[in-house]
Amino acid sequence: MIVGLSNPKTEYHNTRHNIGSWYVYSLAKSYLNNFKKEEKFFGFTSSCYIDSNHVRLLVPNIFMNINGQSVLKMASFYNINLSEILIVHDDLELNPGIIKLKYSYGHNGHNGLRNIISVFNNKKINFYRFRIGIGRPINRDQIASFVLSIPTKKERILIERSILHAIEENFILNILKC
Repeated sequence: MIVGLSNPKTEYHNTRHNIGSWYVYSLAKSYLNNFKKEEKFFGFTSSCYIDSNHVRLLVPNIFMNINGQSVLKMASFYNINLSEILIVHDDLELNPGIIKLKYSYGHNGHNGLRNIISVFNNKKINFYRFRIGIGRPINRDQIASFVLSIPTKKERILIERSILHAIEENFILNILKC
């Protein structure tokens, strides 16, 4: 299962905090799949076959700090363990356009990850994280407004290029082979 962390789509779709959803929507589009709204999962879902693996896609349509509810609902329904889920999210520690894959159990201050760890009720479960850099504001007091704002044109180009590169290079095949 691949989850693109997000805030509700209509209001926040173009913000830095929703970059995880940008990746998942782009991935589905590359496989010519559409999303449908699934009330029971509090979000939008799709699926595709990647290297003959059936992969479920989820973009929560609830606030970031409760995204874990959406992830847990879908994972429970399909009997998917947290260790089998790739969480795609924005990362303040990486510059725009930088992407990294990590397998660990921490949240590094990210509220969406914090909530997922909390609802799965185990702080030591490793899971895959695909981190997409958004950079960091100069003033630490501006983090909330920064992540909820739209990236500059230059940042958006770098971010979109990194997403496209990850899809073209089948970045997630590394995970599926594990």
